[in-house]
Amino acid sequence: MKALTLVFLCLGAGLALLIFNHDSGRTLGLDNDDFGRLVYLVPIAALLSAGILQGGRGALGQVVRQLAIWLVIVLGLVAAYLYRDDARSFGARMTAGLFPGTAVVVTTSDGSNEVIIHKAHSGHFQTNVTVQGTVLPMLVDTGASSVVLSYEDARAIGIDPKMLNYTISVMTANGAAMAAPVRLDEISIGPIIRRDVRAMVTEEGKLDESLLGMTFLSTLDYLQMRTDELRLRD
Repeated sequence: MKALTLVFLCLGAGLALLIFNHDSGRTLGLDNDDFGRLVYLVPIAALLSAGILQGGRGALGQVVRQLAIWLVIVLGLVAAYLYRDDARSFGARMTAGLFPGTAVVVTTSDGSNEVIIHKAHSGHFQTNVTVQGTVLPMLVDTGASSVVLSYEDARAIGIDPKMLNYTISVMTANGAAMAAPVRLDEISIGPIIRRDVRAMVTEEGKLDESLLGMTFLSTLDYLQMRTDELRLRD
């Protein structure tokens, strides 16, 4: 059984290599598909060999029991590899549920990245957005024509709100307000990055939370709103 144990340790290592090298497409110089087929062949050969070797050394019931145990282990390892993407997605969703505001990045069937934002307890889609290197909690608002920063958030990313010209009339949750036009060097959510984005900064005390509006959202290739999640694709 020591030799058989070694074989299955090698099998586990092979599957682990496939998982870690999934994005690169190659493992130990072989395409992942070819390497995966090789990994599949190892347990079949090992089980047959073990059956033959054990056949003359013990009772049939013991041989069958040992083969069944190793078969379950093999199937578990193979299932872990086949459903690795589902496992990553499940882990990401758990993270989003435990840490509200965390944008979940998943890989779609065509290999592209998709960002999923889950609805917060408030009933709105809120997420953490990196603006010019600073992480800000923002409300995703398709009704806002522009990205709108609160007075406090503008100051947090290095803009001096006192030096701006508040010449644009806007409506906020707190009523009518004046806003100043600005340009943001960079806004990103996960792998989605936009540069030189038009935005506005509201007067002090007029906006409780910054808005991720259409000057960012309209640049996306795909935006789908479901009952409790919002999907964005670059």
